[in-house]
Amino acid sequence: MKKSAISFVILLSFFFFNSFGQQNLKLVSGPWAGNVELRTATIWAEVSAAAKSVSVKYYPINQPASSQLAMYKGSLGNAFNPIKINLTGLEFGTTYEYRLLIDGKEIRSDFKTQFITKDLWQYRKPVPEFSFLTGSCAYFNESKYDRPGKPYGGDSSIFETMANTHADFQVWLGDNWYTREVDYNSAWGLNYRASRDRGQKVLQSFMASMPQYAIWDDHDYGPNDAGKSYILKEESRNIFKNYTLNPSYGEEGKGIYTKVSYGDVDLFLTDDRYFRSEDEMADSINGMPNKEKFYFGTQQLEWLKNALIYSNAPFKIIVTGSQALNPFNKYECMQHYPYEYNQLLSFLTDQKIKGVVFLTGDRHHSEIIKMPRVANYPLYDITVSPYTANISKVSGPELNNPYREPNTLVEAQNFAKVSFLGKKNERVMKVEFIGLKGEKLGEWSVNENDLKPSK
Repeated sequence: MKKSAISFVILLSFFFFNSFGQQNLKLVSGPWAGNVELRTATIWAEVSAAAKSVSVKYYPINQPASSQLAMYKGSLGNAFNPIKINLTGLEFGTTYEYRLLIDGKEIRSDFKTQFITKDLWQYRKPVPEFSFLTGSCAYFNESKYDRPGKPYGGDSSIFETMANTHADFQVWLGDNWYTREVDYNSAWGLNYRASRDRGQKVLQSFMASMPQYAIWDDHDYGPNDAGKSYILKEESRNIFKNYTLNPSYGEEGKGIYTKVSYGDVDLFLTDDRYFRSEDEMADSINGMPNKEKFYFGTQQLEWLKNALIYSNAPFKIIVTGSQALNPFNKYECMQHYPYEYNQLLSFLTDQKIKGVVFLTGDRHHSEIIKMPRVANYPLYDITVSPYTANISKVSGPELNNPYREPNTLVEAQNFAKVSFLGKKNERVMKVEFIGLKGEKLGEWSVNENDLKPSK
């Protein structure tokens, strides 16, 4: 190659790096779209302190000439800069492309940056079939701050498998990142862990591949088994809000609970930490359930009861970080909060609430627990765990748990694909447990007509 041609290539490469590489250095993680509704969506990203302005260009797919620009109007230049930009005036059932701009220059992504607004099917079309992915316990190793010995985090390529698994959205079931001793005693540390883990390269394509919703559990809330006494819980709540894209976060500035609706299914994303009494508090006093030991707390439980009554969905999925129904779980479980547990189950019976299923995480293995009820349909607790954290195999009385549905115990890294199939009044909820490389590890299903109270 002639010297002049070589010089031209070098100059072109230098120009390319300065135009795009420098801008990409200002991007910490993202971008991805979430909280996607019929005519609105939110774009999330985190940028470095060097970024002076951030905006999003978006347009219906293959129609760049009709692009619009939405500017971020919040503060920048902080140690941590997670940002959200709301897009409005969209059309339902439409695929949109979007591009993140930092300081006026477009960021190049090596994954698709698209989203599809919800379709307006009510009163117009048959109920849609759809699916979502779900799971819990995502630990990313950082040896400098991890405990000595074998790394706790496993193969993170599971998120590549999930990115290539078709679904309409994802639900994180808690322990979405793991705070360490160096993290949870300061607000800076809590921010560092959320920022560092959400910035993992292996997550970027997956997070952009579908809308992401989340609850928390102890490790992304604060220290192990932490509850309402955690001194940084307000800061932790703010960080969770900054790093997730839920429709709302509690009421009156408390908690992170909310509801997500998709198709004909309602998911009640609950908060099992902010209002929670410490696990070691006595379950019962003088043989009676302890009225002072809270799991959801009065405010949240009142919301949940009313939200369940209001819902007409054939499947009402109560999403919570700890297992709810397993009587042999000696660790964290809603059954160890008998006053609220009994209150909730009595409410379901008295109000004849149909279609209730629990969806939980935490246990570092997956399983489905069936809880029979007298003269009523059984309740099911679908537990999905872990993504990457260490496996915890069942032991003791749980080895042959009579409440576990046959062939649903998975003691390996896994996630679940939950699908809703069939026509109106005959809907089926199908759960598939999927392994690290996409192999099916278990399957279970239930018909909506098997989740109705006796007349």
